[in-house]
Amino acid sequence: MRDRIKRVSIIGAAVLLCGCAYAVFFAKTGIGIPCLFHLITGFKCPGCGITRMLLSIVQLDFVAAFHYNAAVFCLLPFLLFLLGYWVYRYIRYGFRQNPKPVEAICWVFVAMLLVWGIVRNVIGM
Repeated sequence: MRDRIKRVSIIGAAVLLCGCAYAVFFAKTGIGIPCLFHLITGFKCPGCGITRMLLSIVQLDFVAAFHYNAAVFCLLPFLLFLLGYWVYRYIRYGFRQNPKPVEAICWVFVAMLLVWGIVRNVIGM
């Protein structure tokens, strides 16, 4: 169990450090990672605006965060809970396989994001 805690802590710290470095770089230069889907097709993907949404959340500007990507903003508490559940199961039991209900919830989230990707391009959000 200690090895799993150590592994999760290292990965979490690395992700947090990279995210903070990217946020500082983006805030200072305005240069972000472009969306390849948007560059190729001209349409917004379900994830377009996530960087700006997260930066707005960090600045506690929730209205702007909602504006940048409403679907992910609304799903974020559930996704964070799901991430916490996965980390807990992995640390406590070493499980990496999801139970069927959790897997079904993940597929519902994927379907919701795909519908969001279509809706945001049809109505121009």
